[in-house]
Amino acid sequence: MENSETILMTGGTGFVGMQIVLQLLQKGYNVKTTVRSMSSKNKVLATLEAAGIKSFEKLDFIEAELTKDDNWAEAMKGCKYVISVASPVFFDIPKDENEAIRPAVEGIVRILKAAKNAGVKRVVMTSSFGAVGFSHTNKNTQTTEADWTDPNLKGLSTYEKSKGLSERAAWDFIRNEGGNLELSVINPVAILGPSLSTHISGSFDILKHMLDGSMKAIPGISLNIVDVRDVADLHIRAMTDPKANGERFIATADGQISMPEIAAFLEKIMPDVSKNVSKRSVPDWIINIASLFNSQAKTAAMFLNVNRNVSNSKAKQILGWKPIANNEDAIIASLESMLKFGIIK
Repeated sequence: MENSETILMTGGTGFVGMQIVLQLLQKGYNVKTTVRSMSSKNKVLATLEAAGIKSFEKLDFIEAELTKDDNWAEAMKGCKYVISVASPVFFDIPKDENEAIRPAVEGIVRILKAAKNAGVKRVVMTSSFGAVGFSHTNKNTQTTEADWTDPNLKGLSTYEKSKGLSERAAWDFIRNEGGNLELSVINPVAILGPSLSTHISGSFDILKHMLDGSMKAIPGISLNIVDVRDVADLHIRAMTDPKANGERFIATADGQISMPEIAAFLEKIMPDVSKNVSKRSVPDWIINIASLFNSQAKTAAMFLNVNRNVSNSKAKQILGWKPIANNEDAIIASLESMLKFGIIK
């Protein structure tokens, strides 16, 4: 396929970003991707080559950081669309959560301003289900894109709070000073699936901690899962479809799966790898009591209350999106990647 449009990808070196770059190149787009340092360029090229990309004539790299104005105007030049996946990176959670939240909020506004000034048609922003459904606790209803998580919700992580507040800032910018710039937002649930490199999403930690035995007992928390390939596909659909303008889309496979169900599935499909998966369970009441004293338990208690009856019908009906992977498919693909790259043995 040949597409004449040029797309700017922010965060193209990450787990989701790399998958989007791969699919854009497969569709024949010209792609520019931002990197924090050009030292990562060769690794990206090698990863994409291993994934089947034969020519890199349509891929360019440019150094740019969310926390600085440098090079953003140059990065946007000639781009019709921007897909903004990048988030500020913190190797340690700051004691003051504003040190993580401020760069996320300022970063998306910086991107939107640069896109508007460059005459970009549309920005597609990667937000999170954490911005949508964590306050929705009525399990007799569906969680949809109309829902918003209260940023002051007890147990909400700094990362999820930063995602929610940065998405709100993005919509505020579009409403107040966006001009002709269009915005679409993707809100993925826990992202699993095949990785193109050792760079994986935080959601893999659930599997990793089960498999290495560091999760000493399995809580009865239910989850929603989506495959990274489906997340990438949804971004690209939201980029080009006129009906996606001004909309947010939850990215989730059909249904839900509990952590005990995941543990049982791991033992069933890969018993040799799953020898350390705990057979113990954690009653909900213990989590709720522990949440009074422990921040991790506080987050777990919040997850117990979240309504996991999550709708993906909007993306299906408006954008014709059809997830290729169910929950089990995404877990299997994740395990295969973790074995391939030595993340588990």
